[in-house]
Amino acid sequence: MKKILSSFFILMLTFGSAQATTVYVTDNLDLAFRSEENTRGKIIKLLHPGTPLTVISQNKETGFIHARLDNGTEGYILARYTMKEPSSHFQLDTSNKKLTLLEKENTTLKAELDSLKTSLTPGTSLEQSLATERDHLARELSELKQTASSAVALRNQRDELQERVVNVERELEQLKLENKALGDSSRQDWFLYGGMLSLIGVILGFILPKLGWRRRSSSWDTY
Repeated sequence: MKKILSSFFILMLTFGSAQATTVYVTDNLDLAFRSEENTRGKIIKLLHPGTPLTVISQNKETGFIHARLDNGTEGYILARYTMKEPSSHFQLDTSNKKLTLLEKENTTLKAELDSLKTSLTPGTSLEQSLATERDHLARELSELKQTASSAVALRNQRDELQERVVNVERELEQLKLENKALGDSSRQDWFLYGGMLSLIGVILGFILPKLGWRRRSSSWDTY
């Protein structure tokens, strides 16, 4: 159990040391940021007070910190010239710079606002131009509304005409069917009439000779 706790404690220490921390250059004069871990190493850059550094590793024997600048440049600096929090002087200087920038921005915005107020004063050319543009847009909107209403009316008329065409086509098809049915019925009637006439002719063909024979027989009996 003790071995497990010891291993866990060692892992926690290792994990904590592996996390990157940020330190800041002290308020001394510009300090050398060197390429090697000694005072004879080539100076890469002179660091101003308050410059933030990301710590990569630290060598307690030499007293140097292997660190990285915000632009990605890596180098070495003595740990005694760094601190975990930026100095009050650096913070005050940074705040003053931000305040100056904000005041300049505020002045610029006020000037732009005054310029806009002046340009929008009634009677100015910009105000007249905006009014003209507004009237033009209002006329275009009115024309678009009229065009839209006309388009709706035309669409309704088109739909009505299409419906009428469909109805006429249906009536035409119905008339064609009725005409065809009448034609078939007429042909059937003529066929029936022809059959009846033929039957009457046959019947008369049987009856008439008999009537003629009876008349002749009756005339012979009178003699």
